[in-house]
Amino acid sequence: MQVIEVVNHLDAATAQAFLEKLPKHIRDAFYSRADEIGYPIEAVLESAIAASLDPDALSFLDCKPS
Repeated sequence: MQVIEVVNHLDAATAQAFLEKLPKHIRDAFYSRADEIGYPIEAVLESAIAASLDPDALSFLDCKPS
């Protein structure tokens, strides 16, 4: 029997590998946003991907009260 591991979130190493392939100005924007809201870069990247695929996906505005 094959065991399948389910990964629910991006890990830091995968996020870094993805970010390294992006143009510098886009990568810098991701890091700037992560610093601005105080979230790990992998969470910011995952949120951006989710929002581009599903406009009803949760965003950081939903998670952080004003």
